[in-house]
Amino acid sequence: MKEATRRRPFNVKLLVVPIAAAFVVLAYAALQRGNSLLIGIVLVLLSMLPFLWRFERRERQARELVLIAVMAAIGTVSRIPFAALLPGFTPVTFVVIVSGVVFGAEAGWMVGAVTGLVSNFFLGQGPWTPWQMFGWGLAGFTAGWFAHRSPFRRRRLPLVLFGAGWGFLFGWIQNVTLALDIWVREHSWPSVLAVYGLSLPFEETHALANIFFIAVFAPSWIKLLERYRRKYGALQRSDPSPMRKGDFPYGQTTGSD
Repeated sequence: MKEATRRRPFNVKLLVVPIAAAFVVLAYAALQRGNSLLIGIVLVLLSMLPFLWRFERRERQARELVLIAVMAAIGTVSRIPFAALLPGFTPVTFVVIVSGVVFGAEAGWMVGAVTGLVSNFFLGQGPWTPWQMFGWGLAGFTAGWFAHRSPFRRRRLPLVLFGAGWGFLFGWIQNVTLALDIWVREHSWPSVLAVYGLSLPFEETHALANIFFIAVFAPSWIKLLERYRRKYGALQRSDPSPMRKGDFPYGQTTGSD
């Protein structure tokens, strides 16, 4: 006699409500104790779960994981010397954005998150690590989403503007933990705005770095990585959008403007 019922695979989405409820309880307890740092770290870690779930639910070949690791290694190695010479002027965001443009949103997020984690083994781990992982991961994810919406967005000028915007967004995300702590202690909006005002030179430096690296190196890097992706079939998207004549797979174009 055949079994009438079969076990259904566990739906990860069912965990969203219990996790959110647990975070609310934890946040309330932390606020009562004046511990805003714990709230920020837990919030960032929980926000990473959907991205990890999207990446893990698809089967990946070994060469695809190796490629992500290589891109993360490039981002890590490129960050270390610039961090010592000129903090903020770093090619990491450029590497993450290019990864998202060529290999898709999920791969871009993984490259950004892994780069933030691994590079801090050399530069120093701390409560800022989850925020950096989240910031660079989100930059890679949104780059993949942005680039595959229209062929025009994959050209030099739109990517330069996109990188400049992320030069400011990344810094603003990092400021949340300090701004949250100040708000818990002082309940003062001018103090919170002062945090963002004082960090403005660092965001401007980061934006200028993104503009420089994307304008100079993005066309050649995209062309090289796109050739590798087409040759070995690495990180193919399961839902490719219709291609126009003259476009690469995914609609990727690499001509410089």
